[in-house]
Amino acid sequence: MAKVFFSYSHTDESLRDELEKHLSILKRQGLIETWHDRRIGAGGDFSQEISSHLEDAEIILLLVSADFLASDYCYDIEMKRAMDRHERAEAVVIPVILRPCSWHGAPFGKILAATKDGRAITKFPTLDDGFLEVTSAIERAVRKIPTQMASEPATRPTALSSLSTVDTPRTSNLRITRKFSDHDQDVFLEEAFNFICNYFEESLRELERRNPGIQTRGARIDLRHFSAKIYREGRQITGCRIWYGGRSSFSSGILYSSNADATTDESYNESVSAENDGYTQYLKPFGMPHLGNPPAKQLTEEGAAEYLWTLLIEPLQR
Repeated sequence: MAKVFFSYSHTDESLRDELEKHLSILKRQGLIETWHDRRIGAGGDFSQEISSHLEDAEIILLLVSADFLASDYCYDIEMKRAMDRHERAEAVVIPVILRPCSWHGAPFGKILAATKDGRAITKFPTLDDGFLEVTSAIERAVRKIPTQMASEPATRPTALSSLSTVDTPRTSNLRITRKFSDHDQDVFLEEAFNFICNYFEESLRELERRNPGIQTRGARIDLRHFSAKIYREGRQITGCRIWYGGRSSFSSGILYSSNADATTDESYNESVSAENDGYTQYLKPFGMPHLGNPPAKQLTEEGAAEYLWTLLIEPLQR
């Protein structure tokens, strides 16, 4: 059974919890056991216990985000020691890019990340899609461990060799819910709206570049409204208007209308609202265009953007 160590910023704790849920199947198969600093009991020596488990781990997961890179403890202590053990073939380091950040210049930037092309987890359509890739990567690494690890036990640094940690049985079910404030929801929706606008602008440019005879127009009307049109040989085939309706209005969330020339926010074809499960926030489509086949209920920013893009481009794919 391989020991898996989580190195992460506490800002990303909810994402770490989601990953640990996905790894449950590997635990049930007897392939891994996991450890992170929330397992430290009252009175435990924080630094010593982290060091001890870091030295014992066969697999070290670096849960990378801007907060991870900004953390002196994560970067200068945990990551550097993890890389030292990786280079000595004493452990396998696997970077898991949680959120977009400039990570390629870090010492672990040369290591293959858990997701294809180092795609950030929050950029997958859903968190489940992203963590499925991570789980598969970890399983592959676990099954290779016998041939990768050195034949003799690793020698620990002197400062750590005298440490001993006694693990007593305990539950791993330690997640607790949190309350998301109005501010949290507003920020989440505003960031999602801006992401969707940027996603559409780039997608429109690429669509025109790849398809002769296709012309596109996409632009911000103001800070809360965006419109897009797609033409074939100069004739408009499809278009949309997307706007941010806020959190508490009748037309709340992010709204989509197939009428790109509408001048009011009174009617729409689809909406995406901010929801949470007590642990993380996500985007939930109302599902009006797909009543018989509703879309996924928990979408990331990219998942919501792709869902709305599908509504726009559908007339061109008939």
